[in-house]
Amino acid sequence: MIPDKFYITTPIYYVNDRPHIGHAYTTILADVLSRFHRLLGVPTWFLTGTDEHGQKVQQAAARAGLTPQEQADRTVVRFQELWKRLEITNDDFIRTTEPRHADVVKEILQDLYDRGEIYRAEYDGWYDVGSETFVNERDLNLAPGQSPADLPNIVRIRESNYFFRMSQYQEWLIRYIEEHPRFIQPDFRRNETLGFLRKPLNDLCISRPKSRLAWGIELPFDPDYVCYVWFDALVNYISAIGYRRDEARFRRWWPASYHLIGKDILTTHTVYWPTMLKAMGLPMPECVFAHGWWLVGQTKMSKSLGNVVNPMDMIDRYGVDPFRYFLMAEMVLGQDASFTEEAFVRRYNADLANDLGNLLSRVLKLAYAHFEGKVPEGPSETPRTIAEGDLWHAVQSAASEVESSIAEMRIDAGLARVMEAVRETNRYLEQKQPWSQAKDSDRRPLALTLYTAAEALRSISALLWPVMPGKMIELRVALGLPVDAPRIEGAKQWGVLQPGASLGMPVMLFPRARLEKAATAPVATAAGVVTAEGKGAGSQKKQSAVGPPPTETISYEDFMKADLRTARVLAAERMPNADKLLRLEIEVGAERRQIVAGIAKHYTPESLIGRTIIVVANLKPANIRGIESCGMLLAVTTDDGALRLLTTDGDAPTGARVK
Repeated sequence: MIPDKFYITTPIYYVNDRPHIGHAYTTILADVLSRFHRLLGVPTWFLTGTDEHGQKVQQAAARAGLTPQEQADRTVVRFQELWKRLEITNDDFIRTTEPRHADVVKEILQDLYDRGEIYRAEYDGWYDVGSETFVNERDLNLAPGQSPADLPNIVRIRESNYFFRMSQYQEWLIRYIEEHPRFIQPDFRRNETLGFLRKPLNDLCISRPKSRLAWGIELPFDPDYVCYVWFDALVNYISAIGYRRDEARFRRWWPASYHLIGKDILTTHTVYWPTMLKAMGLPMPECVFAHGWWLVGQTKMSKSLGNVVNPMDMIDRYGVDPFRYFLMAEMVLGQDASFTEEAFVRRYNADLANDLGNLLSRVLKLAYAHFEGKVPEGPSETPRTIAEGDLWHAVQSAASEVESSIAEMRIDAGLARVMEAVRETNRYLEQKQPWSQAKDSDRRPLALTLYTAAEALRSISALLWPVMPGKMIELRVALGLPVDAPRIEGAKQWGVLQPGASLGMPVMLFPRARLEKAATAPVATAAGVVTAEGKGAGSQKKQSAVGPPPTETISYEDFMKADLRTARVLAAERMPNADKLLRLEIEVGAERRQIVAGIAKHYTPESLIGRTIIVVANLKPANIRGIESCGMLLAVTTDDGALRLLTTDGDAPTGARVK
């Protein structure tokens, strides 16, 4: 169901340091969702910005020899410049030092204080300097005999402060979350918040004495205190859209459709913020969606470890759109994802350079060679011939999958389906062989083939436009289309390309990328078995470009110990919570068995059904994620990281021995 409006926010980012891949990911995600909704014709408002108060900013300013405002003014530019480089289409950028925000925060504080929702009391307890929050000793997971003071950033504080009566909303919030399952997503994050709320909820300290922290919004009822940074920051979601200033505008956009956040700020957004809104008498946001972290390999990014990925570096090396595509295609929303440059280059070359870029190049070159660089003649109605009809059906299935993936926050799945449509188009060309059709005097079959492939590309470009807007405009211009943002209706409509219209010049949309290291020769990969350590059994060390290293020879009898058989894929499905694994049901002669294969990044389940593959039939069964895998399929990994299944040259019965 298409909504009548779409209001999406990112967290507002601290100006104590330069932006990193985590900031870029959340903002690109918000941008992609915004562009998809604009593609659907939905009125959209996209808010991002910076959080410029608090202890971290004050400390960063002191280290740099600046005032906090100077620190904020210098650092905010880094975010704004990066968003421009990443082609972010935010409708507003709010800074919490702006009067339009600070004045609203003061009015909210005064109103809550006047109504008894805020009171003054003594606090004697532990304080986390890193997160700028007061903490309970029971929540610190102390080892036996360990004191909170033994932990880094934990200090004892005794002082008078102002508190928001958050505890009185505890039972209401539990009921609300239970009655509105979509309010916190994914589901396991909702359960995490409910687990937090099963313990007694304390009132929230919303002030800091100026003697300890001077950089913040002054409390309107006590000038000796400033507002706690989180109470201040959360208000940005409503101050930016006119709360207490422009009632009509505020009612147009509130409640938010999505607050996108990292999982580390779940409690502030699913406990503090809802209770604040309840006290203000405002509706709740429709959904708070907490995504995972980007890891480097299996390690969390950290400045102290020196492994923080700088988005600017990736953009400079590979371009904006491939970077956007990788982040959206690689992370399953809600789960952590691993970033390595090797993985980036593999996906870039496999999906973009090999599949999509080469497809456009083939179509354009043939059209220029045989149709004078013009759109060939194609059917005015949806094709009824089998091959053309099947391809268009695959493209339309991808369009439907994209729409549902947006509603379900599974952008990675939607993109995987679109890339499968790209591969279907390449397979269509392999089947029709236009280079052979070009030898015939009758040009109608060649025209039909090229027109069908071009129409598929046009539709695919609309589906990929929210993720790679610049490159998809290039693609569309190459197909002779205007430089306009597409609409979803066009992606579903056949016959938009006009026969006889001039095509753009052939372009190299995605030049192949290479890491600055020795190239690797193609090696056989045992894709079907994953050990308990998560490595593919039979994985091989990288080889130099001059050839494989010397290996020990074996006898023919040793080779025959491996029982290699042909098998037909009968069914395939994704493994739950495992973005690299597929479960396949295969037929090996008269026997039916299952295997688990680490090929989900390269093949969709639908594309495997009916294929004849090669398997090691006598491999000892392995238990992978609770599933018994009886065998191992074989594949080849090329030097660009693309994985290709080994199969037979022509039809072969299942169960036939490879020798």
